[in-house]
Formats: sequence, C-alpha cells, structure tokens
Amino acid sequence: MNAKRLYRSRDERMLAGVCGGLGEYFSIDPTIIRLALLLLAIWGGGGILAYIIAWLVIPEEPLPQGEDAASVVPAQKPETAPAQPAPAPEAEASVEAPAQPAEPDGESAA
Repeated sequence: MNAKRLYRSRDERMLAGVCGGLGEYFSIDPTIIRLALLLLAIWGGGGILAYIIAWLVIPEEPLPQGEDAASVVPAQKPETAPAQPAPAPEAEASVEAPAQPAEPDGESAA
C-alpha cells in the first residue's frame, strides 16, 4: 500500500511550496489554499503564522530518482509578452482657415 505523504511542492511553488504541497495532497487547486491563507492573514494574521509553521514542519518533496538538485528546475509558466498598445491612428491632415484675430468691442475695421 502506497501511503500519501504531505510534502512542500517543487512544481507549484510561489514562496516555499506550502500551498502547492497542500493542494497536491488534498487534490485541489493551490490557488484556493493561497486565498484561504490570505484571508486568514488579513483577518488577524493567523495565515502568516500558519504558513511559517508549515514551512518549518512540512518536508520538501524528494527529488525524483536519478536527478540531482542542480538539474531540477521548478516548472515555470510561459512568459507572455506585454500587450502592445494599438498604434494611434494618424491625425488626418485637415486644412483649416487660419483663425481671425478678434476685434476689440466697439471698434470696427475702417
């Protein structure tokens, strides 16, 4: 019988892999656990303390057999290029009559 063990994740990691490891263990998305810890952190600071304790207590996921620590790189999400703004439409060249200077009140051009 293969017992399920709780480890800090090497793949689903933001800081120490605690939320990723809990997500893998409970078969849920680690983002849900991250949000729950964030809410606990905002609501009294318990999430920060729980994360630090879990970081210290939960062991890191062992390396796959035949690999050394230097060859293991955490899974990286593909980087997306920043969205380029659409080029501004070129201003249409319009020919306007030059503005006439305003005449002072009460005076007329004679």
